[in-house]
Amino acid sequence: MRFTLHCLLSACLSLNVAWAANLGAAAPAGSDLAKAQKHIAQKDWQSAVNTLEKYTKAHPKDADGFNLLGFSLRHAKRYPEAIQNYLEALRIDPKHRGAHEYLGQAYVQTKEMDKARALLNNLENLCGVTCEEYQDLKKAIDQAP
Repeated sequence: MRFTLHCLLSACLSLNVAWAANLGAAAPAGSDLAKAQKHIAQKDWQSAVNTLEKYTKAHPKDADGFNLLGFSLRHAKRYPEAIQNYLEALRIDPKHRGAHEYLGQAYVQTKEMDKARALLNNLENLCGVTCEEYQDLKKAIDQAP
């Protein structure tokens, strides 16, 4: 019974990280993106970065790949590189809500609050004040020291 509860809790925690990373639908089995999703779910940031660097080189027009690379780099506390990849995601897709949110999160973590607030404003224009990305970034800004 205890083992079953432990497994269930572990699965739930992994899903929370996956959902937080806006992974969406599962990538094709065996693909670099599927491998990266697995690494992110396991919070193995360096393996995710290595895999996503390979993925983004092979798919230079995939904003989601750059967004996930930024997400992994940010969690590895490699903020300048994370910011660079979020900006690339936004260059490819200026309306990418996840990249707006995560770039804002990176700016909160690096104490660049004016830039974080600008991204919050962008999200309000993109999806309103009730969308998840806006709410999550607003919460991070409001809770920042």
